[in-house]
Amino acid sequence: MPPLSFTTTRELLAKLGHQPKRFLGQNFLVDGNIVRKSLELAAIAPGDTVVEVGPGLGTLTSALLAAGAEVWAVEKDRNLHLHLEESVLPLAANRLHLLEGDAVEEPLAGLPAARATAGFKVVANLPYAISTPWMDAVLSGPLPDRMVLMLQQEAAQRYAAAPGGKQFGAISVFLQAAYDVAPGHKVDSACFYPKPDIESYLLVLVRKPSPHVFPPAVKTLIRACFQQRRKQVGGLLRGLLPDAGASWVAQLTAAGLSGQTRAEAIPVELWRTLAV
Repeated sequence: MPPLSFTTTRELLAKLGHQPKRFLGQNFLVDGNIVRKSLELAAIAPGDTVVEVGPGLGTLTSALLAAGAEVWAVEKDRNLHLHLEESVLPLAANRLHLLEGDAVEEPLAGLPAARATAGFKVVANLPYAISTPWMDAVLSGPLPDRMVLMLQQEAAQRYAAAPGGKQFGAISVFLQAAYDVAPGHKVDSACFYPKPDIESYLLVLVRKPSPHVFPPAVKTLIRACFQQRRKQVGGLLRGLLPDAGASWVAQLTAAGLSGQTRAEAIPVELWRTLAV
């Protein structure tokens, strides 16, 4: 089906008796140009394996299928899941795998590990409330080759933030250790129904040639450092990781920093060397 407009989206929701749920971040994309831009930025080609989060009414899903992709999608809302089963799934020629569930628990929408390791992309209009926990889960691997994510602009800025500012945090480190941020696209709130209170951004992430995935214990340690970002990392690590912490502080010193440095000032390349 063609991308849904403002009018057709509102009419379809009324027909389904569905009231958009704010707590699920149900702001439906109603601008066909942004749908096409998402596919263009993701470089979708026939035969691509694509994960979609929160397909909603299926406008992005249908565009991905029309472009020849095989889509694995996870939708939490029971009513919308039933709509997709009835309206999109029968037309998908066995190229749509639809899962009802929580995207944080199923970040890759049930995509089998063997298929994931063969390469896949993510194209999603992410519910804003789950964007960071979902991203954290995805960055545990297997990693997508490319991601094009509709995000709250503030979240996109936080993910792409450079060291030295307040927006640079643990999720910035985890993401930038594995991905390069490519030029994206601003999205006006008028492109959604209902209109969100904030501006959005299409964030484009391209997997690095040698991506780094932090082990769970190291991720926990990095989060602890950023949760106490006013404290110096030397003192934090002496308490959290007495032996290995001293060795890592020596690496900071060799790089021109010191144990008095705060977490937000440490570049991603040095965080990658932290071990537990």
